Amino acid sequence: MNYPIELQYSRDHEWLRMEDGVAVIGISDFAQSELGDVVFVNLPQEGDETVAGEAFGDVESVKAVSDLVCPVTGTVCAVNEELLDAPEKLNEDPYGTWIIKVENVTDTEELLTAEQYEAECTH
Repeated sequence: MNYPIELQYSRDHEWLRMEDGVAVIGISDFAQSELGDVVFVNLPQEGDETVAGEAFGDVESVKAVSDLVCPVTGTVCAVNEELLDAPEKLNEDPYGTWIIKVENVTDTEELLTAEQYEAECTH
């Protein structure tokens, strides 16, 4: 498993990277491996509000449908539309493939470091 140290993580297996005050969010390597082959992603709209700990969409794999849980509160300012036609990118490059970008970010207290997240995934 891969846990890039420059990212922050949620207990729900999303990763987050801050870029100029905007949270870039995707799913972790652990999440995509547990899901199996991703076949569909249900995305929010730009301008939608997100709440930390609540679903902002879902991802469908050959195994199951799982909620995408936002690690922060804020406003969706970009959606990765590429995933509508190529959801398998989440399997192929989980840390190079973002799902949404969120601005006006608050509620970051629950985010984990790579080390903390790895410990969550391995116990």
